[in-house]
Amino acid sequence: MMTKTDLIARFAGRNAGYYARTFDRLQACRGPVVSFNPAAALFGPLWAGMRGLSFLFLLLCFLDLVALTQITSGVWGNTDGAANARVAQLQATIASRRTEATEALAAGNSAGAATATKLADNLQKAVDAAGTAAAQSAKGAGARLWAGVGLLLLIRLVTGLCANFLYERRFSAWRGNQHMAHGAPALRLAVTAGLITAIYGITLYTVVATAPPAWLTTFPADKALFAAVEAWLDAGFVATYDAGRGVFDGIRNAIRILVEAFEVVLVGTPWPVVMLVICTLGWQLAGLRVAIFTAAALAYLGLFGFWELSMLTVALLGAASILCILIGIPLGIWFARSKRAYAAAQPVLDFMQTMPAFVYLIPVIAFFGTGKPPGIIATLIFGMPPVIRLTTLGLNGVSDEVKEAARAYGATEWQVLRGVELPLAKASILAGINQTILMCLSMVVIASLIGAQGLGSVVLQSLQYAAKGQGLLAGLAILLCAMVIDRIVQGSFHSRK
Repeated sequence: MMTKTDLIARFAGRNAGYYARTFDRLQACRGPVVSFNPAAALFGPLWAGMRGLSFLFLLLCFLDLVALTQITSGVWGNTDGAANARVAQLQATIASRRTEATEALAAGNSAGAATATKLADNLQKAVDAAGTAAAQSAKGAGARLWAGVGLLLLIRLVTGLCANFLYERRFSAWRGNQHMAHGAPALRLAVTAGLITAIYGITLYTVVATAPPAWLTTFPADKALFAAVEAWLDAGFVATYDAGRGVFDGIRNAIRILVEAFEVVLVGTPWPVVMLVICTLGWQLAGLRVAIFTAAALAYLGLFGFWELSMLTVALLGAASILCILIGIPLGIWFARSKRAYAAAQPVLDFMQTMPAFVYLIPVIAFFGTGKPPGIIATLIFGMPPVIRLTTLGLNGVSDEVKEAARAYGATEWQVLRGVELPLAKASILAGINQTILMCLSMVVIASLIGAQGLGSVVLQSLQYAAKGQGLLAGLAILLCAMVIDRIVQGSFHSRK
């Protein structure tokens, strides 16, 4: 059986004796201890890369470049190259104007000579100002130099103080998984040295060089390729819409019917009736405190003139949230049952959550046009992943022993799902619903860009005209609408415990 010293020797490779003594001292001390690694302090990122500490390697490369850039610009950097070129151009122009003034004076054209002389004098003032700026830049070069040296020394000091602790933690992790990179092989050392040479050399060259090559400072973009791909995508959108026109129109019409039904109830009904019904609903489903909060929120909406716009927003938010829940929870149940389906859906869910919200509006406009239904479709794409993921997570977290016990007593799969899994996963599902409502809320404002009405249009107008007070009041109204819906939904689930 290998001893701890043998394990350290296998893990560290080079200088195994030093690390064996250091790890023993770090693990034996219960209180604060100071440990300094001279090799890490001296070589910095080279040591970190050689030892397999990738994150430390990247961090030290970044910090070193910050310090070395200051040092290089202070010693060799051509920080005033553009200013020198400008001064040389101005001096040539001044000489030309002086010559013109002399020739005009010799020809008896005193007015032309005076004009040329005045232009030369004005240009000379610009040259004097550029010289002053260059002198100030030269003084600043020394400050940059010493600041870079100080920063580099500080980085290396902190690296030496932290290196042994980080390496000991990696040793502890390696003992549990010996497939991790360990030791200091020559190949890793060579690769690390090559990376450092390339990264530092290219970066510092751009600081020193008077005119670095264009391919080094600007990525060589292919505009013809961009135009070709853009045209291909445009044609693809048109072809897809033509092929599925009936499906897209059917989805849009179905969502329009749902939204208009909400609007008929919320906007067409007199406000006292709507307020009374919503407060009563909150009281019956979530309790008295939620009813009082709902009444206060609705009073705010009415007093500040946001009632009709708020009801339109609630219609959009309510329709989007209900569709997200009705679609998301069954999908979450299916993904909890089928690992293969969930594995296939994960990249899609990642795409839906990471793609910027404004990008969703492009295909939505292409396939569904503008207005309220496209706004709800964009909201569905953005807001559905949380309820799907958290429903799947909650169901997967239910103990297999509990489900087997229910089946042993004769429960069917439907009874196990309804009576065991869903109640035990309810906390996770409620969190998913809460997150979905908040995500839908954030899209209400963005959807106003494509014609979805409601409070989002007020916020958009406030942004366009810098109406800070109006935007803040409308934003608070959106928040209250979402909080009322969330409290009532969560209260209805808790009341069925």
